[in-house]
Amino acid sequence: MGRRFIDLSIAIEASLPCDPPMMIPKVDYVDHALGATQMLDFFPGIRREQLPGGLGWALEFISLTTHSGTHLDAPYHYHPTQDQGKKALTIDEIPLDWCLGDGVVLDFRHKADGERITAADVEKELDRIGYRLKPLDIVLVQTGADAAWGKAEYLVKGPGMTRESTLFLTERGVRVVGIDAWSWDRPLPFLAREFQEKGDPKVIWEAHFAGIETGYCHMEKMANLDAIGRPHGFTVCCFPVKIKGASAGWCRPVAIVEE
Repeated sequence: MGRRFIDLSIAIEASLPCDPPMMIPKVDYVDHALGATQMLDFFPGIRREQLPGGLGWALEFISLTTHSGTHLDAPYHYHPTQDQGKKALTIDEIPLDWCLGDGVVLDFRHKADGERITAADVEKELDRIGYRLKPLDIVLVQTGADAAWGKAEYLVKGPGMTRESTLFLTERGVRVVGIDAWSWDRPLPFLAREFQEKGDPKVIWEAHFAGIETGYCHMEKMANLDAIGRPHGFTVCCFPVKIKGASAGWCRPVAIVEE
């Protein structure tokens, strides 16, 4: 028996066109040479030549949002309340047992960019893979959008979940889900276009707003779901970074497969 660990995250990188301009991360790297200069200030009297190879520490200064890179959204991201009026949980308040559980991959790569993933679609896919959901399963939606990571078209790639399909999951006790696309909803440009055409506000962020009814968390910008190699029979670990009062936290989800 062996064990495989599959990294389901993307790396945080500077200047990639995969986010709206205001959300693109910036990373300033301090290399070992510059780190040596900094160390001279921290340790008065030391000379550069006294450091190993004349080099010091390396570190980075980062400017980004809590929704940069692969991250876990808390119910507070969607609205100040959840569960019919209760205070919405922030990322530091998420129960830890939500973030370690049996994983399920639902494959919707056959759907077009901007297409809805309905509750009927979810039910059909569960039937296809022969799986019955149970509370605290971690459901991962595979769209194939991660293939476009690093390119501007990533923002408009993949289908997306709806209010009804999200509630289908939460009504069965699922509290953490994830998707290999920019958003749990359909890509925002598709929502904006549909709102302009129909004037119906219900199309805006409908899957996110489902969290007002039942609190849940979702991971966005996942990757490598195809590397898991099975639709269920694996474990997902996705603990977020703890940021006081925040709407989301970066995470590095991992699938653990026993073989």
